[in-house]
Amino acid sequence: MTTTAPRLGPALTRLLLVAAALLAALLATAGPASAHAALTGSDPQDGAVVATAPKEVNLTFSEQVAMSDDSIRVLDPSGKRVDTGEIRDLCSGSVVRYGVALLPGLPDGTYTVAWQTVSADSHPVAGAFTFSIGAPSTTSVALPDTAVGGGLVGTLYGIARYLAYAGFVVLVGGGVFVLACWPRGASVRPLQRLVVRGWLTLTAATLALLLLRHPYTRTGKLGDVFDLGGLRAVLETKTGAALSSRLLLLGAAALFVAVLFGAYARRTDEKEHKDLTFGLAVGGSVVAAGIAGTWALAEHASTGLQPGVAMPVDILHLLAVATWLGGLTALLVALHRDPSVERRAVERYSNLAFGSVVVLAATGVYQSWRQVGTWSALTDTRYGQLLLVKIGLVAVLVGIGWVSRRWVRRLAERPAAATGADRDADAEEPAEEAAEEEAAEEAAAAGTEADAERAAQLARQRAAVATAARKKARDADPERAGLRRSVLTEAAVAVVLLAVTTVLTSTEPARTEEEAGRGRTAAGAAAVPNRPIDVRLPFDTGGVDGKGTVQLTLDPGRVGANALHIYVLRPNGRGLDVPEVKVAFTLKEKNIGPLPVLPDRVQTGHWTATGVQLPMPGEWLMQVTVRTSDIDQTTIEKNVKIG
Repeated sequence: MTTTAPRLGPALTRLLLVAAALLAALLATAGPASAHAALTGSDPQDGAVVATAPKEVNLTFSEQVAMSDDSIRVLDPSGKRVDTGEIRDLCSGSVVRYGVALLPGLPDGTYTVAWQTVSADSHPVAGAFTFSIGAPSTTSVALPDTAVGGGLVGTLYGIARYLAYAGFVVLVGGGVFVLACWPRGASVRPLQRLVVRGWLTLTAATLALLLLRHPYTRTGKLGDVFDLGGLRAVLETKTGAALSSRLLLLGAAALFVAVLFGAYARRTDEKEHKDLTFGLAVGGSVVAAGIAGTWALAEHASTGLQPGVAMPVDILHLLAVATWLGGLTALLVALHRDPSVERRAVERYSNLAFGSVVVLAATGVYQSWRQVGTWSALTDTRYGQLLLVKIGLVAVLVGIGWVSRRWVRRLAERPAAATGADRDADAEEPAEEAAEEEAAEEAAAAGTEADAERAAQLARQRAAVATAARKKARDADPERAGLRRSVLTEAAVAVVLLAVTTVLTSTEPARTEEEAGRGRTAAGAAAVPNRPIDVRLPFDTGGVDGKGTVQLTLDPGRVGANALHIYVLRPNGRGLDVPEVKVAFTLKEKNIGPLPVLPDRVQTGHWTATGVQLPMPGEWLMQVTVRTSDIDQTTIEKNVKIG
């Protein structure tokens, strides 16, 4: 029984539509770009009530951030700014802390601290909290509804990031496929168009990222893409330098593409052809590594653990992805548009793809360890969950690739005589075109309308015969048809994998999220007298949507009346709306308690209670009960020191 190759034209169209839908879904569920630098502490703390006005407000972050004059704003109850606008660098060693001085003589009331900055790996981060002087009061401060990095600008920026990755993969992978696997492909027009479109896509996406960078990290307004002052400020940042360097390297890449599809394709002398191949391979490798380096120098690899090792590893990872997936795309185009692609070329790509997967696996393991850190983070953080999805997609790709290698082996083992069908199929396409041209000439030469109609009918008959002959020849080649199907399936999975990777690069690494949480917990556990106590506790009720974290602030954290703020958060840091939260305090050494506290719900994920009385100092056991459904609840405990 023979196998019929699918019609890849409509299949490719459907693949692009599915890719667009999946990308839109991923970007929609991703929300605003998650910050890769987290706020780990502040002075005054969130919700704190201080007796006298502080001289300044300090913020502590989990990693280095880029600050500007208005990165920290302090607003009084009426919304008027009460800070001096001069950011003070208070960093010391591994502690990343910045502060802003307050105006003297501030009256009692509730003040809002709004902060916005960019983390060392290029992603925007923002937030706000309140503290009170003397006693809490009402406040009319209205913060922007759209978080930094979100809204229409954030969506467009995410799409541009995806297109930049896709363009890089096609440009580099297509060039590698021609040079290393199928030199004759340099003269094949569909393959030329594929690589050129990859260059155009990457160039256009890079320009879009450069223009969108200012509104993405600062204003959130799409109209600011043409703000020359903002563009000038972006060019002075690390990300701006990386994007402008990428544009310069793309100029060199354009020269590479011109030579590859010009002089290289026309060169017939064997020695000259080899010399030009060597030159293109060396020059192309340098340019490709340079373009990959623009990602490594500005994003995840440039900050955190071992950046000196992580950046070259990241470059190798990107080049391996481009060689594998870009070469796969080029092979798909070759199999569809030029079925005469030699078996040797397919075998070379198969071996090249295997080597790329080995490099990809080695570099991916290192990157995963660096960004995740612990096994629990794989399931408890959004980054870890997305990484598991990516690993699953890579495993599926490897499985499909194994099937493709089987088709390649069968194609290689086929007797040489069997390739006659290939030659027949190749001959039918020009024969069909010749038949159509001949019929057109006959119709043009026809003297009467009847003769013209007869000539047109004859042309349709000849075209139908030629099409049937070509289909028969292709149907008689099950190995090549099976290879086309498996490669098309690989391409479909690769599109989804690229979308997941794009979202992963804009998600807070699991290691950073966990370290920030531990920092907040450790800071609260010390329980300095007369200072608010912060406690962060993970919970799992076992039901649907039952995992998360409870963050509690007990203010002022001393004997007597206290205010209690409770934040119930999802694993991704967003508020979780639960039916009930209860807290109880017990001082076991004095046999006091449990003293129950029933907080009131303020908004999604935020509960408060005032007048929480703790009559004696000591080591109090705080028990927090979280109920996520009618039957799912859990109680978590933490010892806190009350001064």
